[in-house]
Amino acid sequence: MGETAAEQQPLLEVRGISRVFGTLLANDDVSLAVQAGEIHALLGENGAGKSTLVKIIYGALRPDAGEIRLEGKRVQLQSPAQARKAGIGMVFQHFSLFEPLSVAENIALALDGAHDMAALKQRIGEVSAQYGLPLDADAMVADLSVGERQRVEIVRCLLAEPRIIILDEPTSVLTPQEAQALFATLRQLAAEGRGIIYITHRLEEVRELCERATIMRHGRVVAEIAPADHSAREIARLMVGSEVHDVSAPPMAETGAPVLHVRDLTLPAPGPFAVALYEISLDVRAGEVVGIAGVAGNGQRELFAALSGERLAQNRGAVFIAGHDVSLKDINARRKLGAAFVPEERLGHACVGGMTLLENLLLTRHAVDASVVRRGMIDHAAARVATQRVIDEYDVRNAVPERLAAALSGGNLQKFIMGRALDRRPALLVVNQPTWGVDAGAAALIRQQLIDLARDGAGVLVISQDLDEIFEVADRIAVISRGELSAPRPAAELSREEVGLLMAGAHEARHGTVHAAQT
Repeated sequence: MGETAAEQQPLLEVRGISRVFGTLLANDDVSLAVQAGEIHALLGENGAGKSTLVKIIYGALRPDAGEIRLEGKRVQLQSPAQARKAGIGMVFQHFSLFEPLSVAENIALALDGAHDMAALKQRIGEVSAQYGLPLDADAMVADLSVGERQRVEIVRCLLAEPRIIILDEPTSVLTPQEAQALFATLRQLAAEGRGIIYITHRLEEVRELCERATIMRHGRVVAEIAPADHSAREIARLMVGSEVHDVSAPPMAETGAPVLHVRDLTLPAPGPFAVALYEISLDVRAGEVVGIAGVAGNGQRELFAALSGERLAQNRGAVFIAGHDVSLKDINARRKLGAAFVPEERLGHACVGGMTLLENLLLTRHAVDASVVRRGMIDHAAARVATQRVIDEYDVRNAVPERLAAALSGGNLQKFIMGRALDRRPALLVVNQPTWGVDAGAAALIRQQLIDLARDGAGVLVISQDLDEIFEVADRIAVISRGELSAPRPAAELSREEVGLLMAGAHEARHGTVHAAQT
């Protein structure tokens, strides 16, 4: 009839945690308890202190004050290895994978002791199949999409069989079907007595999955709620401290000439585990937002590389920007025609973590912005003004132009990267996953800016796995599946069910003969 004292102890408890970085109080007397068998959401805006708190729990940071208790016993976690040994596992938002190594080799590096690789590969196959996160254990990480890399991180964590699992934005690159499969796995793990800390900005997921939620704002806990008892809007209000404004899409005026024109773009797969592109045709006109939906790993990364000039077409006449054939021209030539590009991966692709925000702004502007580079000489004062303008306008928290990009939280870094592109007021913007990992308020800001940019006369192409986002911003929608793109259709004429069928490949014309046609 009664539980014992031990059974009543939280599986994990943090008490009075504080952590200061310079003059920034990132965590201010934070307390949190997670029961065995509970999926507990940790919510807050970007910069609210969530990442600092979970890094302390995982042993990656040490608190300036407070304590951590596991099953009632106080512990001092000096490193992630010590935390893993204590039964705490974490899947970070930013991946920690070695690109030249295979999936199995990356996972082996994270596990203690020596491992028989054949047995490990078999176990990876079993676990990934069980979780609905398919992986090829022999695939090179360099050839994987962001979604597939996320699967590696999740499987790697679960192979260690932790009692406490911290998940930071685990579904941000998963399809709704994959997310539901992951939810089923998390519920099973919770039923086995594990405790799960779940960090996400997708509030409907929290309402569906989590029994309790702790909400942080400006480094402090401001509420603890049962998510099912509150609407997503109410939860967002608690996170932000004010109402989150709806995204408004004014009716599209008559569109202008195509600012992006793609015709029969065909490219072989750049690697054994990458995706070939087959006869991609697409127009993006001045004044409109075109959305490209699709499941992760179906050619989004390859299409972005071909549009940005990171990978050139095989012939002329395939890609035009502002009426100019750029099929064989690099990214700076395309930028000079008024184009801007935002890739999906923040660190290492969109920006260099070991460089400052000012330096990262210069990386995309040195060849095209005469206000910051004149006759080959950098105007540091002008560059600092431009960087600070982006920080201020896009509410990049805890940032100054001289701060390293890697020191920002994932969501704040995304706000900076998006702001850096939008600040140029490009005639064409191509963006892959524009709001990946940002909070509700920041996502609304970014989406509104994309719409406003188009209504001001630019052409905007948004590649996103978030169907809510696609339907919220796009005037026309296409779907990419296994390297083939459906014909764009007005968003008002499409249902989610129809888009889902296209995501499953209903439009594919020649899958299975693509490689043969290209060799």
